[in-house]
Amino acid sequence: MKVLLVGGAGFIGKRLVVSLLEAGHDVRALSRKSQSEAPAGDSHIEWLQLDLLDHSSDLDAAVEGCSLVFNCAGELRNEALMEALHVDATARLLAASKRQAKVSGRPLHWVQLSSVGAYGPPVCASAERTITEESLPAPRGAYEVTKTKADDLVIGNAQPGVLTVSILRPSNVFGPGMPNGSLRQLGRLIKRRLFFYVGAPGAVSTYVHVDDVVEALMLCGFDPAAQGEVFNLSNDCIQEELVNAIAAHLDAGQPFLRLPEGLVRGLALSGRWLKRFPLTQARVDSLVGRTHYPCEKLEAVLGYRPRRAVKDYIGEVLMPDVFR
Repeated sequence: MKVLLVGGAGFIGKRLVVSLLEAGHDVRALSRKSQSEAPAGDSHIEWLQLDLLDHSSDLDAAVEGCSLVFNCAGELRNEALMEALHVDATARLLAASKRQAKVSGRPLHWVQLSSVGAYGPPVCASAERTITEESLPAPRGAYEVTKTKADDLVIGNAQPGVLTVSILRPSNVFGPGMPNGSLRQLGRLIKRRLFFYVGAPGAVSTYVHVDDVVEALMLCGFDPAAQGEVFNLSNDCIQEELVNAIAAHLDAGQPFLRLPEGLVRGLALSGRWLKRFPLTQARVDSLVGRTHYPCEKLEAVLGYRPRRAVKDYIGEVLMPDVFR
């Protein structure tokens, strides 16, 4: 099968390229990066350097001959580009995909890589909350809002006989080479004996390994049961499990200090005027969160559950030279 992979040089896209090639598919990998910057390939991969933000780009040519599109493109840092990339470019690529499907007379399947951020944060950060695919979207923040808009576009463009769609919403994706530095920052705090727990025990850490994401994407692409479905993907663990695993990997003592949430929020409030003050309300939210993202639907429909426990694979992101 000929597959178009949008965002093929990204953190997840590079690993998806490998899985697609190993499965025997021909891959057209689209990226803003030049081929020299992208992962090395073989005769079954075609690297197409194309900027989705450029309205003159020939998206029909990019889709031509493909039966499956994985949209893994995403802007994580520059909020000014998020609407244009996540929403406007997705709309143009969807239109090109439907045109090419009609020209070829063969339906095309689209897999959208999204985020559980579509469901938004809880009203109370420390409240117990379980999010399923039936939960209503309530995104907050430029990235989450624009990715959710893109999801709505994908769902709205589904058309029998022309375009089928699947959406995968992972939680925080981790693994070697991850662009998000939050776990490395946590490791530094633990190594330096600066980490402390906030509030009652049992806060939830919502992470999923990048290889689990790739395996789930492959199922969304090739299992007919995935068509028309939205799936959440997370391998939640108790915060103490994550922290103790990091401490063990870094040969550091297990943290034991625990401060009341109200006290810590007061400290964050009093320090908000200080430049680079490390304690913010958002960081407190992440330390007390109790949101769960169960994968029952993914298991029931596609027979898959994430296989790589966070505590067993956390060492992949804790590079030794960073913590000396």
